[in-house]
Amino acid sequence: MSHSHTHHITSEKRLSVAFYLNFVFTVVEIIGGIYTNSFAILSDALHDLGDSFSLGLAWYFQKLSKKGRTKDFTYGYRRFSVLGAVINAIVLIVGSVVILSQAIPALWNPHEADAKGMLLLSILGIAFNGIAAWKLRGGSGLNERVVFWHLVEDILGWVAVLIGSIVMIFYDLPFIDPLLSILISVFIIYNVFRNLRKSLNIFLQATPEDISEEMINSRILAVEDVCSVHDCHVWSLDGEFNILTIHVVVKENLDLKKQVELKEKIKKSLKDLRIQHMTLEFETAGQDCEMEDC
Repeated sequence: MSHSHTHHITSEKRLSVAFYLNFVFTVVEIIGGIYTNSFAILSDALHDLGDSFSLGLAWYFQKLSKKGRTKDFTYGYRRFSVLGAVINAIVLIVGSVVILSQAIPALWNPHEADAKGMLLLSILGIAFNGIAAWKLRGGSGLNERVVFWHLVEDILGWVAVLIGSIVMIFYDLPFIDPLLSILISVFIIYNVFRNLRKSLNIFLQATPEDISEEMINSRILAVEDVCSVHDCHVWSLDGEFNILTIHVVVKENLDLKKQVELKEKIKKSLKDLRIQHMTLEFETAGQDCEMEDC
C-alpha cells in the first residue's frame, strides 16, 4: 500500500472520529443550553455546530480529493475544500450575529442561568473537544490543521464557561452568562473573518503568502542559460497544492535534451517553495510573445 493511500485513510479516520465526537456533543450542548437557560452555552453550541459542519465538509472533501482529475475538473476536487471553508465561515458569522442580537440586550436584563448545569457541560465540553483535538493532532493536511485549531478555540471557550459558572455558583452575578456569550461570539467572528480572508485569497487565486513573484523570478534568472522571465502566475488550489506557470527566455535555441535538463534545474531551484504543479514555456531571446506584458 502506498504512503499516499495510507495518509488518506489516516486523515479520513481522524476526521470521521472528530466529526462524530463533535456532532454528538453539539446535540448534547444544544439540549443542555436550553435546559440551563444559558446564552453562553448556546453560543458555544452554535460554534460547535459550525465545527461539526466544518469537520463533515473536511471529511467529505478528503474522500472526494482521492478522485483526482476528471474531464469536468481537470485539476481535481481539491478546490472544493476552499468553497466549504467559505460556506462554513458564512454560517458561523450569521449565527454569531443572531446570538449577539439576543445576548447584548440580556446584559441589562439578565435571566437566571443554571450555573451548576453550566459547570457540568463545560467539563464535558473540555473533554469532548479535547479528545477530538487529540485525534487530529499532528495532521499534515490543511483541513486537519484548520479544524484542529477550531477545536482548540472551543476548548478555550469552554474553559471561560467553566470559570464563569464557578463564579456564578458563589456570587449572584447573572450578567456573566450573556457577557460570556458576547465574548465567545466576538472571538468567533474575529477568527472567522481572519480565516475567511485567507480562504477568499485562495479562492480568488491570490499569490500564496509564503511565495512571491520576485522570489521565483530571481531564482530562475540565476539558472545558467536563462536570459529573462515573464508572464509569471502562481496560485494555490487549496492552500497546500500550489501551481506555477511562467515563460522562460533562453539565450539560444536549445535542443530537446538541453530543454529537459534546463527544466530540471529550474524545478530544483524552486523545490523548497512547495510548488507541486509547474508549467514552463521556453522562448528564445528576441522572440515576440503576446503574453510578455500580461
